[in-house]
Amino acid sequence: MTIPERRESLRSEFGLSETDIPALSGEAGLSEETADRMIENVIGRYALPMGIARNFIVNGKAYPVPMVIEEPSVVAAASNGARIVKAAGGFRADADDPLMIGQLQILGLKDLPAAEASLAEKKEELLRLAAESCPNLIKRGGGPKDLVLRPLPETQAGPMLILHLIMDVRDAMGANLIDTALEYIAPSVEKICGGTVRLRILSNLADRRLARASCAVPPAAMAFKEYAGDDVIGRVLEAAAFAEADPYRAVTHNKGIMNGIDAVVLAVGNDWRSVEAGAHAWAARDGRIRPLSHWKRDPETGNLIGNIELPLSLGTVGGATRVHPGAAAALRLMGVQNARELAGVIAAVGLAQNLAAMRALSTEGIQRGHMSLHAKQMAVAAGASGAAADRIAARMVRENRISASYAAELAAAEMKKE
Repeated sequence: MTIPERRESLRSEFGLSETDIPALSGEAGLSEETADRMIENVIGRYALPMGIARNFIVNGKAYPVPMVIEEPSVVAAASNGARIVKAAGGFRADADDPLMIGQLQILGLKDLPAAEASLAEKKEELLRLAAESCPNLIKRGGGPKDLVLRPLPETQAGPMLILHLIMDVRDAMGANLIDTALEYIAPSVEKICGGTVRLRILSNLADRRLARASCAVPPAAMAFKEYAGDDVIGRVLEAAAFAEADPYRAVTHNKGIMNGIDAVVLAVGNDWRSVEAGAHAWAARDGRIRPLSHWKRDPETGNLIGNIELPLSLGTVGGATRVHPGAAAALRLMGVQNARELAGVIAAVGLAQNLAAMRALSTEGIQRGHMSLHAKQMAVAAGASGAAADRIAARMVRENRISASYAAELAAAEMKKE
């Protein structure tokens, strides 16, 4: 399809409004005026491609998945992984309640156990106080849920006590809500324990807000070209075992997963840096980097079973989702009803990305498909445009000579023709 045809397809299939398409295309996206109120020292706006990954069925529901990314083959790989799983009924996904952690750092304590005991005694009082900072969140069923104390008796700055405020942030990412609550209770914490509060900040290790996705793929769905399904499953399991055993591989394995996750998080106007930080910390929670996904073969059916679990602190309200027209339209396109549903779909995207990558890597190799898609980008970088760029890319793929130097040579030849 051409770009206008793709937009019209989205409009007719998902009932997008007249304002959604221009917002998604960028024609009526983020204005300079709005951008100037989002960050400091604004000089303009920076555009990235937005694509739509198709074939996603999660918990029986079809989702078009917006992805913002500059790298070729990521949208194609996600769509391909989802297509394979779709043939087996799609993904199952779920997410925990949206519980986030805020941290208060307490210093200058003469007696750490006594300070801990005094704060534990006043736990309910502090929770009630924290609730005063977020009346609207309380009305929506969220708010402070627990208070946990973590003594750190030996640090470079001396003994310190860390207070964890656990808050249900509902459909928000939660950073502003939690930071406000921490600021609100800090003076009372100091009076109770006799210490000095320093840092009052959200933790991005959102290990109480995990999202999970799973799939079961029969051998027939894994087969392609000359590769039999059982053989492909065996190869994927070998690749997964490599990631389980070797941290150098695990890092790249997880980067591929985050290719898909980050692209959706960015499209819907959420904090992808927070998601990245939490995901990689979770992968290394036992002191060594491990894969975020895990794969095995069902001994009874022979199916390939995949699972992924990671922290996903996401919001469908507030932040850029409210002020960026493209982010708001992307959420409407997906049709998610709340942050937990969004987290489940995004976890499924990560698993699909991983499946497609391992299937390609363990068979014909990643470069064949990736470089074919990369050829158009090379042609544009060499100075070609329009039909000339398409001709150059097609020739490089046909001749299996996909390189920047050859693209430049073909672009120069095209310019001479003109």
